[in-house]
Amino acid sequence: MGSKRIGMRVNAFFGDDEIELWFPENWDVKECLMAGHNRQPLSDEDMRRALRSPLGTPRLAEMAKGCKEVCIVFDDLPKPTPASRIVPFVLEELHGAGVADDQIRFVCGPGTHRPLIYPEFVAKLGREIVEKYPVYNHTVWENVVNVGETSRGTPVYVNREFASCDLRLAIGSIFPHGAAGFGGGGKIILPGICGIETIDYHHKNMRVNASLGRVDDNVFRLDLEEAARLAGLQFKVDAVLNNRREVVGLFAGDFVAEHRAGVELARRLYATETVKDVEILVANSYPDEGQIGRATWCIPVSLREGGDVVLLTHSHEGQNLHQWSSRFGKDYGGRGCVPGQRYRNLGKAGRIIVLAPHMSRYDLDDIGPREKVVWCKSWAEVLAELAGRHGSGTRVGVYPYAPLQVPA
Repeated sequence: MGSKRIGMRVNAFFGDDEIELWFPENWDVKECLMAGHNRQPLSDEDMRRALRSPLGTPRLAEMAKGCKEVCIVFDDLPKPTPASRIVPFVLEELHGAGVADDQIRFVCGPGTHRPLIYPEFVAKLGREIVEKYPVYNHTVWENVVNVGETSRGTPVYVNREFASCDLRLAIGSIFPHGAAGFGGGGKIILPGICGIETIDYHHKNMRVNASLGRVDDNVFRLDLEEAARLAGLQFKVDAVLNNRREVVGLFAGDFVAEHRAGVELARRLYATETVKDVEILVANSYPDEGQIGRATWCIPVSLREGGDVVLLTHSHEGQNLHQWSSRFGKDYGGRGCVPGQRYRNLGKAGRIIVLAPHMSRYDLDDIGPREKVVWCKSWAEVLAELAGRHGSGTRVGVYPYAPLQVPA
């Protein structure tokens, strides 16, 4: 069919499968890989060593001594964190301090995303954890308590169960984020387990220097970290991942100290040499397939004006509901909804081809106008669309896991 074939991982948490894309022999295809592509994952002993050497706090086993109630917050399904790989080592620390199973509970921090359901809890945490410990969903609408106000005026309402415990820790991962610079750290608290009033005020007012990859002077991040401090987050574990969603770096301790150390590694491993002025740009949204917008950062960087964009998503749930910014009617939505501006990076695209086995009319309409968006369910359909417009020498750029990648 063609000499250039590229493997793409899809179905994060539900198989992490691989599909193959093929291209005509006479096209000039460049696969853009991040520096940490295929980096070897940490061993069990590496994970234990990271937890036993926290940054800015005592060891978790020391902090847990004498504690009566422990809350472990974990991020939701759109986030790529393989929590099931990390949780056993956290529990080792807690049990080593004498904390019993019935003193521990887990809370999912989805922010304004929808709650998880049982099979998704299992995919995230592992069946044994879900069967052995209570696992709760946070909701932005109720069961939150006020713990103060940040210096920039954000009222901090946080999950009641989390606030009631005397040891409060969280598990997440560090990955590029368009507003917070990088995910991870205190972001598990805001928006993760905060109330809608907190999230709305913060998201609307903390925009100075809020951009992809920017951290230290980013007001969006600085304010959420102040909120996390007010909420009482005492210990955080964050992973840095490879292209297979495996843990290749693990950082623990104070949520600011460990985050900054993790970001240093993330910048190196996620760094990607970009292509310029391509006629076709292929961006795979793995491992954040429920938020296809996270894969679009490379369009203004790499696409020729009027070129074709191919966006891949194999999300089993379709595109993730965002209760703050999603639409709930033709021209209205959540408090942060701006109809027609959800995917702002698509301006240079002449056509947007979406490769997705599961896609609703609502999600397609959110991506762009109907005359500009083409939905395909197989790569063969995509290639037929592309071949009709592009001939010999066509320049193609491929980002195989765009949500993890940043420009070098």
